[in-house]
Amino acid sequence: MKLTPGKLAGIKAVSNDRGVIAAAAMDQRGSLKKALGSYATDAGLEEFKIHVTEVLTKHASAILLDPEWGLPASKRRAQGAGLLLAYEKTGYDKTLPGRLPDLLDLWSVKRLKEAGANCVKILLYYTPYDDKKINDHKHAWTERIGDECKANDIPFFLELVGYKEGLDEKGAEYAKLKPEVVAKSMAEFTKDRYGVDVLKVEVPVNLQFVEGARSFKGTKAYTKKEALDHYRAAAGATGKPFIYLSAGVSNSEFIEGLEFAAEADVKFNGVLCGRATWKDGIPIFAEKGGAAFRAWLEDEGVKNIGNVNNALKAATPWYSIYEV
Repeated sequence: MKLTPGKLAGIKAVSNDRGVIAAAAMDQRGSLKKALGSYATDAGLEEFKIHVTEVLTKHASAILLDPEWGLPASKRRAQGAGLLLAYEKTGYDKTLPGRLPDLLDLWSVKRLKEAGANCVKILLYYTPYDDKKINDHKHAWTERIGDECKANDIPFFLELVGYKEGLDEKGAEYAKLKPEVVAKSMAEFTKDRYGVDVLKVEVPVNLQFVEGARSFKGTKAYTKKEALDHYRAAAGATGKPFIYLSAGVSNSEFIEGLEFAAEADVKFNGVLCGRATWKDGIPIFAEKGGAAFRAWLEDEGVKNIGNVNNALKAATPWYSIYEV
């Protein structure tokens, strides 16, 4: 497939020299506010994001930030590290069914590009189990963003987060449904009508329910062989480049997820990894302040992102899909 010049330049800017997206993520807002407690002021959020950006972009091809509290951090990234900016509001309205998405009021793709974004990222909660009307709403919404990104010639990264209404996404019952949710969501948004350039997806199983996995917690939803088959099925559902998100799991669990992808011989194209690199430092920032958090990042945070980079040796360059 051939990309327009702006989209090609944008994806190159957030990739390493191998054509793999080895990006850090620091666009958390609602969940980060809750975790930071009394430090969840505008100044505290900006400071947290600056520390993560300054330390981790020395070891990442790019960083994903939000334009609400992340713009000061975006100016402090390491030389050569690209920038993705989030366009969606954090969270969703819990009073309405369907986890409907919304865009930031004072931003547009044009404005994100003017703020320095190489790529635009949208998070969409999506499940094939929702009512057709809800999913039609999400399909039309995504089409509009795809068209806006086309008009501004900037890459569109779509982050898909699955669920089933009424189920705990971390529980055994949902774990059995997760492979289908991930694969069907990838199949839907690979369609050209959405204008998505890169899919950002969850690993298609919950490793805590994979018998034989290091992360296994004792209740089986799938055997290891079944889990590897689920990886292959999800990867086969799309013709677009796709990268894995860490979904709030520990560093060791995320690394094991990438090892499963490698063992399944899945042609994934990188990661956008957030909490698996820095979340264990949140209590340090909240209790001891920025200097202690930075010291933790330079030690444990750098080790965590080093583990991710090591696992990315199994990733495939995206230019196996897009002409360079």
